[in-house]
Amino acid sequence: MKQLQTVLVGAFLLLALASNSFAHGGHEQVVIPADADWATRHMAEEHHITTFDAGVFFTLHDYDSSGAWSPEDIRRTYGLMDESTNNVPEEKKADVVRIVMDLYDTDKSGTVSYAEFTIANAKGVTLPDFGLGPGHHGDDEYEYEIHHFEKYHDENTKEEDLIHPEDIAHFAKHDREEEEREEWERKERAGIVEANIPAKFRRGA
Repeated sequence: MKQLQTVLVGAFLLLALASNSFAHGGHEQVVIPADADWATRHMAEEHHITTFDAGVFFTLHDYDSSGAWSPEDIRRTYGLMDESTNNVPEEKKADVVRIVMDLYDTDKSGTVSYAEFTIANAKGVTLPDFGLGPGHHGDDEYEYEIHHFEKYHDENTKEEDLIHPEDIAHFAKHDREEEEREEWERKERAGIVEANIPAKFRRGA
C-alpha cells in the first residue's frame, strides 16, 4: 500500500489537533443516549464532542466563517455533499434545506444567521433527523479515521493488521488516486493532454 505511513500519521495528527481544540478527551467512541437529538448524535459521531451549546454548533458548521449558514452549509452539515448520500434524490436534499430554512430563517433572507439559530434553539427548535445518517462532512481521511480506524485499530497497528473491508477499500482508493495522478503527470510531460482539448477540435470529431 503506497504512502500508508504518511496517511496514518496525518490522520492521527488531525485527530490530535481536533482533540486539543475541543478538549473532549481521547479518541474513544462516544456513547450516545438513545433519545439524543440529531445535532447531539452528529457532534458525538462526527466530532467526538459531547458538551456544546447552540453557538458552538453553529460556528463549527459555518464553514466559511461568514456568520450565516447558506443552503450549501446546510447540505454539507447533513452530509449531502458526501459520496455516502449520492443515492439520495436531489428532491430529498432540497427538502432538507427548505425545512431547515423554514425553521430558522425568520427574516427570509435565504440564510440562517448566528442570532436566528441560537434564538430558535433557546425556544426549543432542534435540527430535524431526516434519516440520512450522522452527516459526514470531513474528507476521506477524517471519515475513515473517526468511523473505522479508531474503532478497530490504534497507533500500534501494523500494515498487515489492516485487513478489514473498510481498510482495503480505503487504501485501494488511495492507490487508484495516486495512479491516476501519475498517469496525468506522465501525459503532461509527454506534451498535449487530449482530455484537455475541446471535443470539436479532437482528431476525428
